[in-house]
Amino acid sequence: MITDISQAKRIVVKVGTSTLAHKTGLMNIQRVERLVKVLADLKNSGREIILVSSGAIGVGSGKMGLASRPADTPSKQACAAIGQCELMYCYDKYFSEYNHVVAQVLLTRDIIDSPERKENVVNTFCKLLQFGVIPIVNENDTVAVEEIEFGDNDTLSAIVGTLADADLLIILSDIDGVFDGDPRMNPQAKLIHRIPTINDEVRALAGDRGSTLGTGGMITKLTAAQIGLDAGFPTVIMNGSAPERLYDLFDGQTIGTWIG
Repeated sequence: MITDISQAKRIVVKVGTSTLAHKTGLMNIQRVERLVKVLADLKNSGREIILVSSGAIGVGSGKMGLASRPADTPSKQACAAIGQCELMYCYDKYFSEYNHVVAQVLLTRDIIDSPERKENVVNTFCKLLQFGVIPIVNENDTVAVEEIEFGDNDTLSAIVGTLADADLLIILSDIDGVFDGDPRMNPQAKLIHRIPTINDEVRALAGDRGSTLGTGGMITKLTAAQIGLDAGFPTVIMNGSAPERLYDLFDGQTIGTWIG
């Protein structure tokens, strides 16, 4: 496991719905543009980037004028189908402006649970990265049902990191990292910059609330980080509202929470 971020060449970046979209559910175009610019620049520096992007259901909900993420499966699947088109259109448009090619990879858990299908996914990631392509991964929400869904893209991003033999997972969230209390309730809560292992004490710090348009919360991010630890790569949880902070992270500044 790497101990210095300068050692990280193959990086999985997970971005959540709250980072990609306004509270209306509609795309936060300025932030997406800034995120793409930074990721394109990091790739130009010689790193390999895999982007795990939430947002299909949330963006689809916003495009259809829904007040919140739908609860029933058919509506979620319909919104995912609508939102996925919007997401990939934006990513393809913005990355192409920096001469980078993207590829869409949609996964469900049954693919990962099948050794033969899993091997095909591993080979696909390997070949895409060899081609210099940026894979953009999401759960295939349009067809996923409870039996075959990952449930949240934090977990998916860690699984993708395992499949792709990543050096580092970066989870961009709507919070600065892991705190010793709930910063929304306690302004005196302090950010924990380094967590070497995840135990019951650390898990107790996690809340269970996600945003109205997304899923999960800090507990899903810690679960993802544990998957990363088991696979041999660290995880950084940081705020995604200012994508430019990724530059600070790779310049060696202490940003967010490093788990590993």
